[in-house]
Amino acid sequence: MVKKSLLALVITWGIMANGHVSAQTGPDSTGLGLVIANYHTAIGQQSHLYNGPEYEFYDPIIKGNAYVFDNKSFTAGDVKYGAAVYRDVPMLYDLNKDLVVILLYNHFTKISLLSERVPEFWLLNHHFIRITTDSTGQARLATGFYDQLYQGKKIGIIVKRAKSIQTSTGNNTIESFFSETKDYYVKEGDNYFSFSGKGGLLDILKDKKKELRQYIKANHIDFRENQEQAIVDVTTYYDHLTN
Repeated sequence: MVKKSLLALVITWGIMANGHVSAQTGPDSTGLGLVIANYHTAIGQQSHLYNGPEYEFYDPIIKGNAYVFDNKSFTAGDVKYGAAVYRDVPMLYDLNKDLVVILLYNHFTKISLLSERVPEFWLLNHHFIRITTDSTGQARLATGFYDQLYQGKKIGIIVKRAKSIQTSTGNNTIESFFSETKDYYVKEGDNYFSFSGKGGLLDILKDKKKELRQYIKANHIDFRENQEQAIVDVTTYYDHLTN
């Protein structure tokens, strides 16, 4: 299916409803000008948000889903698009395509926002920021959206959440499913250091490793039970020690 912008869809709907759209653009026009005017009136101040390509759901034969935290329902969030912040927008975050998807005011049309125009968004109590390779100078940090788990005075923690479609074979069948990966980074100044668990994190924060080990033991912090909360707790304490 050819992807269309919302305005193109609205004009198409206008043609289908009226049989034609004339080239008149006056305030009392019943043609193209009126269709566009009604479009802008209907969506009000958020009209600039609704200009991405139409989005389609995946084939249901694929097991699992493509969305962050397995949240398949449109959920109210906030998104910065260009210079403006839009509040309480029904949203999904597609990890496979790295796209922010919004549900329009008609409650059935889905639009994927232009990623390069989305510097940040907030969804499900998480803050996602867009990082570009050019801005970091580090080729290993791919351009895309990153979940900002923690941002302190000296260091921060981000995670790149992604899903990809994988296939497996067995009993003369081929099965497709979504597989998730998470890549964690410590941000210090303009530098990013990757790690995968407690050992890697403590190696990066090695100047306070002894104190951090004591803190982990005293507070019964279990990386296996809730790794991300443990990462945030330890990093927050490191920031406290270095202030």
